[in-house]
Amino acid sequence: MTDQAVDQEGAELSAHPVAEDRFLGRTRELKELRADIERAGLDTLSGRKAPRARVLLVAGRPGSGRTALARELVRRVAGRYPDGVLRARLSEPDGTPVPVEQVARELLGALELPAPAGAAEDDLAAALRAALADRRMLLLLDDAAGAEQVDALLPDAPDCLVVAVSKGPLTGIADVRPCTLGGLDTKSAVELLTGYTGAVRVTVDPCSAESLVESCQGHPAALVLAGGWLAARPQASVSDLAKRLHAYTEDGADGTDGGPLSRVFRLVYDQLPGPAARMLRLLSLAPAGLADPHTASALAGCSVDAARATLDDLVGLGLLRAVASPLPQYEVPGCLHPLLRALAGSQERPAELQLARARMLERTVRLLQSCRAITETDSPQFREKLNGMPRALRFPTPRAAAEWLRIRRPALLASVRLAVADGELDTLARRLMSQLVRALAAHVGTQAAAADLYGVHRLVLDVAERRGLPREKAAALLNLGDLDAQTGRTREALARYRAALDAGREANDPYATGRAMESVGGAYQELADHDRAADWFGRALAERLARGEGLEAARLYGRIATAHTYAGRYGEALRNWRAALSGYRRGGDVAASARALSEIARVQEYAGRPEESLRTCQEAVEWARRAEDARLQAALQLRLADTLDRLGDPAAARLHRAAAERMLGEEPPEDQEGPDQGLDACEIRTASSED
Repeated sequence: MTDQAVDQEGAELSAHPVAEDRFLGRTRELKELRADIERAGLDTLSGRKAPRARVLLVAGRPGSGRTALARELVRRVAGRYPDGVLRARLSEPDGTPVPVEQVARELLGALELPAPAGAAEDDLAAALRAALADRRMLLLLDDAAGAEQVDALLPDAPDCLVVAVSKGPLTGIADVRPCTLGGLDTKSAVELLTGYTGAVRVTVDPCSAESLVESCQGHPAALVLAGGWLAARPQASVSDLAKRLHAYTEDGADGTDGGPLSRVFRLVYDQLPGPAARMLRLLSLAPAGLADPHTASALAGCSVDAARATLDDLVGLGLLRAVASPLPQYEVPGCLHPLLRALAGSQERPAELQLARARMLERTVRLLQSCRAITETDSPQFREKLNGMPRALRFPTPRAAAEWLRIRRPALLASVRLAVADGELDTLARRLMSQLVRALAAHVGTQAAAADLYGVHRLVLDVAERRGLPREKAAALLNLGDLDAQTGRTREALARYRAALDAGREANDPYATGRAMESVGGAYQELADHDRAADWFGRALAERLARGEGLEAARLYGRIATAHTYAGRYGEALRNWRAALSGYRRGGDVAASARALSEIARVQEYAGRPEESLRTCQEAVEWARRAEDARLQAALQLRLADTLDRLGDPAAARLHRAAAERMLGEEPPEDQEGPDQGLDACEIRTASSED
């Protein structure tokens, strides 16, 4: 959500080491925009209080400097908004609009507010507006695809200000203040060039510099490319490039409009070495416009070291942006994306593009496997798998793997969407989604990654339905149901669990079927329909008993007993808890036996049998001692104390409370929830034999 230091779209100089990071020109536009903030709106003129935040629009084509201008405006007026600045990008580099749901979720995250996984777009947008209602904040919404995106995020707070960046007008939003950009003024444009060429080449031939600016029509992105070309050729004069550009005729092969950016780009591109030119045009396939050396290596079919060297050369030419990141990462400028896509379409056969995309996705799968394997080096199987990977694909430490996963998260999620949308790479897509889910669970935890996992599981469901894969459909529905249930959407979860049961039966998958039955019971219990809950737990129990799964059956006896307890049927509850206890004892699970005895004591107390509850609780303490479970022992001692109070023995009750306090005081603090804890996720099945 923070600004990047490099902005090739604008007149900020930072794409090349010799360039200064400063804003050039646009004095008049900045003055007009700042004046618009103070100007009375239509509501004020009519005597009404403005119902929503004011919107300033910076309009212009990609590469015109619109983002640089908006950021400079935000920098200059941010002090007026004490609650801070929020930033979001509303389109991918290829022009694909970012869903409002995703933007609202990211903005809520920046405000450190909850955004439940799977929440509807309207709910998230409403939560964002509610969060901003009492704040004085500035929102920068970059690269808006249309008025609908901005309108959905617009705060109902007249003290907020929204600065939107778009290609054209935002028709439909009242009282928008537009500022349409043309080219830079000549002085600023020449200064921009000087940042790349150095002062000498411009000073000795100022007329050629002005001629070059005129040929570029003051277009900032075209000037950056021209400056990069000159910076890479210290012996070339400005007049050399000006003459080449004047003589350069657009052949129309790239399908572009022949504007200044297109002409300068083709001149620079045509002089690239063949491998670098091919890598550049294939980067139009990079998910979310983000590439790293591995992505470029897989797309172009070269080594990782060679890919990184080429990427750095392309940054120097202004053809890519280096993203500020602990790991090398690069962004394809949005203004160049259509040109690169057109070149890839005209110079690569469809089969070659598909192969390059498949290589990139396969590399991503292997990196995700390595990312997860580094967390499980205690397993000989995973150690062997890790040692069998090429050195370039291995992570040195779990922390390095987690950092890679964090930094590459947007690109990884975009890779999944790309693979599913392709429609012809479903096997790769399924493997990719499976490995991404496992890596997120290993490093982030299912709770923290719930929002990302919800999106991935929805894509798994899409592929499973498209390919007619009932087992994977059941797994996706179960995982989505769990996430719905976690966020309080119990009825939606119930519908998914029922659909998962049908898919599990179609696949003849006993695991999915039993899991779905139990989940249906859990949903009914959450809805306080305890009769149906007990019925569905009973169906799941019958499946477990038929397969001879004693400990799982014991656990389900406990769930049935809990449902009966809630319904006030204490006799049925005791009968089922005793069956659970018998199963745990046969299975040798001492801790579970202690917990079952604890629950029996609880039900006996509810049933008005305190003496029996006391005896059972004492037996449970003994079993908890055998299990060496200090927390359970302490909880049981406190229950004993409460029971003794009710039986009129306060002295004994004090002794048990003191014993509980000693146990809790001696126990080391619990570790924070690890990545493996949380949702009992249903594995995404794939056709691959790879882990």
